[in-house]
Amino acid sequence: MAVLLIGTLDTKGAEYAYVRDLVTAAGQEVVLLDAGVMGDPAPPRAGATGDPGADSTGDPGAGSTGDPGVGAVGDPALIADVPARVVAEAGGASLARLRSDGDRGAALRVMADGAARLARDLWERGRLSGVLALGGSGGSSIAAAAMAALPVGVPKLLVSTMASGDVSPYVGQSDVTLMYSVVDVAGINAISRPILGNAAAAIAAMAAAYDARRREAPRDDRPLVAATMFGVTTPAVTAARARLEELGYEVVVFHATGSGGRAMEALIRDGYFAGVLDLTTTELADELVGGVLSAGPDRLSAAGAAGVPQVVSLGAVDMVNFGPKDTVPERFARRRLLVHNPTVTLMRTTAEECAAIGRQIGAKLAAATGPVALFVPRGGVSAVDVEGGPFHDPAADAACFDAVTQAVAGTGVQVVDSDDDINQPRFAVAAADRLHELIQKSG
Repeated sequence: MAVLLIGTLDTKGAEYAYVRDLVTAAGQEVVLLDAGVMGDPAPPRAGATGDPGADSTGDPGAGSTGDPGVGAVGDPALIADVPARVVAEAGGASLARLRSDGDRGAALRVMADGAARLARDLWERGRLSGVLALGGSGGSSIAAAAMAALPVGVPKLLVSTMASGDVSPYVGQSDVTLMYSVVDVAGINAISRPILGNAAAAIAAMAAAYDARRREAPRDDRPLVAATMFGVTTPAVTAARARLEELGYEVVVFHATGSGGRAMEALIRDGYFAGVLDLTTTELADELVGGVLSAGPDRLSAAGAAGVPQVVSLGAVDMVNFGPKDTVPERFARRRLLVHNPTVTLMRTTAEECAAIGRQIGAKLAAATGPVALFVPRGGVSAVDVEGGPFHDPAADAACFDAVTQAVAGTGVQVVDSDDDINQPRFAVAAADRLHELIQKSG
């Protein structure tokens, strides 16, 4: 088992020599992968095979001695275990061609694909216990692609000049830990030295903990159920979660904030879940209308495609999300708005929008290959959509209910029509019980 260091050694060799030595001094073996393109490739060390994580001995990280003096700044001993040539080939191109073409964007994409394939291969062969990378925008994009190829739980630490802004392109749906470099990754100095030292210590500790967990027997073999929740559907999900836990499931709750929905869909595709309790489908409203919490057009697709049993409701489709009130687009200025808190403003969906949301949800459910139940809460789809609530709009809700039920009519989708609002405990418990039935029958 080794920590994989992913770096552009043509520009950041000194920095990688520094963190490599710190990680090995902390007791972890290291595999150094060179994703650099434009500089001269480092000469292969004796016995190098081009096999990531193996040298002539087959020992991952061999060649990293653990002596903090080896590979000091500017020392030619900094030789990649996985040279740039191998990374480029894994990405489907030759290093020579990438250099001659001189297209940096294309080269970054190739090296990102190659690094991702090689990192995944190391993990599948049981040789990887963590990943550390340092970089600016280009190096960070390569490392992020490799980290995204690894399962949740594998330690991933990215020290980046980009970590103080919009980090969504680097995190995506992965559990990447970001550390802001403060200064550019360009030399070992009074500012960068402690930051890189902290990063090396962190990945070494995370890798040691990961190794220990892998050696332990699994603590919990209960089947997993995914659930979606928003603040205005919390009572429903809390009651349903308690019921599912009584029935022997472990419930993993995703906050329906766009990134939460994308993460859930990705984990469903990876086969983590026995069932899905998708009570909160609000992200589809943001996708349709233009809110800030969209999970993209593929939301509510993974379970159906994989045949995973699912119970779906219409939680919080009465709203579209924006930031502070002054960020709401001018075209929505006359709409019904609710300041949820200083950083979140909600906008009530119209009857036309609700009908479109209902049709979209119905079409996705009708296309599912596995068992599906649709729970319709005619008493209200959120805590603010009940009688007397600021978003109470029976006509808009009815437009959604009519559209979604018409879209699934004549299909295998089971429809449970209820006069309760979504947060009534009996509604939530009934949804949990129905999911349990679907899972049992499909097993």
